Amino acid sequence: MRPHTNIYPLAYVFTFTLWENVQSTVENELIANYSSSLLTNVPKNIPAHTHVLDLSHNRILGLSVSEFISLPRLQVLNLSYNRITEIDFNVFIFNDDLEYLDLSHNNILKIFCQTLTYLKHLDLSFNSFTSMPVCQEFGDMFHLEYLGLSATMIRRSDFRCLTHLQLQTVYLTLEDFSLYEPQSLTLLNTRSLHVVYAANQNFNFSLLYDGMSSSENLKIVNLIYTLSYKDFPAPSSALLKKIKARALVLDTVDLQWPIILQIFLLVWYSPVEYLTVRDLTFRGPLAELPEHDFLPLLSSLKQLVSVGSSMKSMTLEHVHNKLYYFNQGILYREFSEMDIASLTIYDAYMPHMLCPNRTSSFQYLNFSHNALTDALFQNCGTLTNLKALILKRNKFVSLPKVSFMTSRMESLMYLDMSNNLLSHDGVAVRCQWAESLAELDLSSNQLTDAVFECLPVNIAKLYLQSNQITSVPKEMSELQALKELNLASNRLADLPGCGGFPSLELLNVELNSIVTPSADFFQSCPRVRELQAGHNPFKCSCELQDFVRLERRSGGKLAGWPAAYACEYPEGLRGTQLKDFHLTELACNTTLLLVTALLLTLALVAVVAFLCIYLDVPWYVRMTWQWTQTKRRARHDRPQELEAALQFHAFVSYSERDSLWVKNELIPNLERGEGCIRLCQHERNFIPGKTIVENIVNCIEKSYKSIFVLSPNFVQSEWCHYELYFAHHKLFSENSNSLILILLEPIAPYMIPARYHKLKALMAKRTYLEWPKERGKHALFWANLRAAISINLPMSFEANEEQSDVSSASTIDLSD
Repeated sequence: MRPHTNIYPLAYVFTFTLWENVQSTVENELIANYSSSLLTNVPKNIPAHTHVLDLSHNRILGLSVSEFISLPRLQVLNLSYNRITEIDFNVFIFNDDLEYLDLSHNNILKIFCQTLTYLKHLDLSFNSFTSMPVCQEFGDMFHLEYLGLSATMIRRSDFRCLTHLQLQTVYLTLEDFSLYEPQSLTLLNTRSLHVVYAANQNFNFSLLYDGMSSSENLKIVNLIYTLSYKDFPAPSSALLKKIKARALVLDTVDLQWPIILQIFLLVWYSPVEYLTVRDLTFRGPLAELPEHDFLPLLSSLKQLVSVGSSMKSMTLEHVHNKLYYFNQGILYREFSEMDIASLTIYDAYMPHMLCPNRTSSFQYLNFSHNALTDALFQNCGTLTNLKALILKRNKFVSLPKVSFMTSRMESLMYLDMSNNLLSHDGVAVRCQWAESLAELDLSSNQLTDAVFECLPVNIAKLYLQSNQITSVPKEMSELQALKELNLASNRLADLPGCGGFPSLELLNVELNSIVTPSADFFQSCPRVRELQAGHNPFKCSCELQDFVRLERRSGGKLAGWPAAYACEYPEGLRGTQLKDFHLTELACNTTLLLVTALLLTLALVAVVAFLCIYLDVPWYVRMTWQWTQTKRRARHDRPQELEAALQFHAFVSYSERDSLWVKNELIPNLERGEGCIRLCQHERNFIPGKTIVENIVNCIEKSYKSIFVLSPNFVQSEWCHYELYFAHHKLFSENSNSLILILLEPIAPYMIPARYHKLKALMAKRTYLEWPKERGKHALFWANLRAAISINLPMSFEANEEQSDVSSASTIDLSD
C-alpha cells in the first residue's frame, strides 16, 4: 500500500478548525496527550475531567466501555495511527459530549454502530473496509459535519441514509478499489468532496463525473489512466446540466494528451470557476493519435477559448511533458486567448508565451519557475487589464527590457521579477515602466547601484533585497510615492538617506555591511515609522553610541530591537546586545576630552608649581646643580686631593648672631687643652678664588663631622641652610653618621620655614645636644661633644697642627 504521509495533512485541513475551536475552550489541564507512547491499551489513570484525549501513534488493538466510562466530559478523541481492527460505537455510549472522533489510519475491518448524537467529526478513512462503513445510525447524527470513509467498492445503497444530512466535507480513501456503481456519489449532500484514489490503479472517471455533480468543491488525488485513450469513457453531453462544482482540484494527474483535452473541454463548458491541476504529466506521443481523431479535438479547443465560460481562474503547477512531439506554439496561442481573469502556469519549464491577439481579460498572470526570457510580451498592447504579473525564477536578464514589457500594461499594479538574472549597467538607456505600477519586486537578482536610474516613478513599494547594491546614489531622481523600501542582504555600508524618498515610511536594511549607522537618519527621514536594521556587523564604538541613543528617542521605530542588534566588533564585545553597550560621555566627546585633559594638565601644573614654591624645590635644584658642578670641577682640577685623608675633626656652621657663643664657648673648649680638636672655618680654610659654595663643599668633605649650632637665628640664615643641605647630602651619599646638632636655643616648630623640611626631619629623628643654661652642666656637655667628634686624623695633618701657633678655633661666620 502506498504511504499516505503527504495525504493526511490535506485531510487535516478540513478538521483543524474544529479541533482548534475545541482546544480554545479548555484549559491546559483538560488536555491529556499520550501520543507516541507505545501503548497497547487505553491508560486507566486518565483524569476524569479530561476534555481532549490524544492516543494517536500507538499500538492499541481494541477498545472497551470500561476504558471511557470514567470520562463523561470527553469532547475530542484522537485514535489515529493505531492497530485497531474492530470498533463498536457502544464503547462511547457514556460520552455524551463527544464531538470529535478520529479513527483514521488503523486496520478496521468491521464496525458496530451506535448513534453518537453530538458527534460533529467522524474520520474512518485509511482503514481496511471492503464496503462503505456507513450505518443506518449515521443518519441520526444531525450535527455531523465531517465524515471520513474508506472502502474498496462503492454502491448506490451506501449513502442513502445520509442524503438528508447537511455535510460540510466528505473524505473518501479508495485503496485497492474494485467497484463503483454509477451515480452513487450523487446521493451525497456535501459542500466539499475529497477523493483519494489508489495510486497504482487506472482511475474510474465516473467518480470524477459524479463528484462534479454532487458537491461545490471537489478534489481528486491520483487521476491516473494508462490505458489507450480509445478506451477512455468520454463524458456525455447531459452531464453539463448536472454539474454543481464551482472549484475543482486535480492532484497527481498522469494522462494522455487527448484525455486531458476532453476533460479540459468538459470543465470549460461546465459551471466550474476555479480549476487547479497539480503534478500534471501528459503523455503521447501525438503521433499515435490519428489525424481524424486529433483534429476535431484541436478544433474544439480553439472554439472553447473563443466563447464565454464560467471559468475565472486556472492554475497548472508542476507540469511534466512526456510527449515525443509537441507543437507548443499551438498550446501557447490557446492559453493566451483564454477569456479568464487569472492564469497560473507554475514550474512547467515554459520557454515562451504569446501576446493575445485581442484585448485580454487577464487580470492576474503567474508564470513563475519557468524558462521565460526578455522576449516575453515585448510590444504587447493587449494586456491592458492586467493588474498583477508574477515572473519570478525565470531567465530574464535586462532590466530596461522588463520595463519596456510593462510600458503598455495600463492597469499593472504589481510586478514580481525576483530570482532572475536581472542587471543594469547604467548606460544611457531610458526605462519605460507602466505608470500605474505601484509595487515592484526585484529581489534576488544581480542589480547594483545603477538600478536607481531605472525605476518606476510612481512606485510605492520596492523590494531590492539580495542584490549587489553598495549605496543609494544621492543624485537619483526622486520617487515621491515610495513608502516601503527593502534593501536587506545587500552590501550597504551605511543607512541611506531619504533625499530621493521623501515619503518613505518603512526601510529594511538588515543583513548588510553596516558597521556604524548614521545617527541622523530619522532627522533626514522624518516620515519613517519603522526601520529594520538588525543583523548587521555593528562595531561597538563611540560612533555607535549615537545610534543607540537614537533608538531611545525614536519611540520603538527600530524593528527587532534589541534581539537583532548585537556587536560584531571588537572581538571582546562580539555578541553583546547594543542595549547593553555603554561608553562614558567623556570617552566619546573629543572636545570634552581635550578640555578635560587641558584642565587636568593646568591643575597639575598649578599643583606642581605650588608644591615647588611651598617646598622651595627651585632652591634644592639650584643647590644640587652647584653641588654637582663643584664635584665635577674638583675631580677635574685636583684629582690628587680626591685621595687625601680627612684634615679636620669638624666643620662648624652657625649664624652670625650666634658667633659670640661659638668664639667664646665652642672653640676654646674644643681646640684647647688635652686632646684638642681641629675645626674648619672659612676665615682660615677657605681658598681664595673659589666660590663660596665650592669652599663649603670642600670643607664639609675634608671634615669628619659637621657641627650645626641651631637657634632661631640659624633657621633665618639661608647660608646655614645651604651648609645643612650639603652636609645632609653627604650623610646619605657616603652612608656616614657625620651630623652633630647643637640646640643653642629652643626653636618653635612654626618658626622653621616650610622649605626647611630636612631640618624638621633631622630634629624629629636624630638626637641633638642641648646647651645647658646651668654652668654646672657645661663640663658634661663638652665631654659628650668631644666623644661625638672623637677620631684620629692622619699623622701628616697632626704634625701640621703641632707647628701651628694658632690655638683659637677657626670659625665660619656667614651672615644672612
